[in-house]
Amino acid sequence: MKEYKTLQEFWPFYLVEHSNLWNRRLHFLGSLIALILFSLAFVLDNYYFILAAFVSGYLFAWIGHFFIEKNKPATFQYPLKSFFSDWIMFVCILTGKIDSEMKKAKAIINPPTQETTQNSPKKVK
Repeated sequence: MKEYKTLQEFWPFYLVEHSNLWNRRLHFLGSLIALILFSLAFVLDNYYFILAAFVSGYLFAWIGHFFIEKNKPATFQYPLKSFFSDWIMFVCILTGKIDSEMKKAKAIINPPTQETTQNSPKKVK
């Protein structure tokens, strides 16, 4: 795996590792439940909910990676970048920007080669 020094460099890689819609949905669900549990920790003054929030977030994400996307979570090599990227993706899903972000990420990670651009159909004006 390439070494990513900044979150900006890491973000396209992170998104491509989440290409499957159901994987992204599981991440979103786990993050949403984590937010609720984290909030409950303070509302109910029971800080065990914070632990449950982390378990929820990672459990749903890892199920998505191991059983749906069939790849290794980036958390193992880039824990902080992955954590922040989870929340960026969460916001992108909420705001409807995830599709455009995915398109940009795929173009960066898998740029079209000369061969693929030569074989692609020409646009007629």
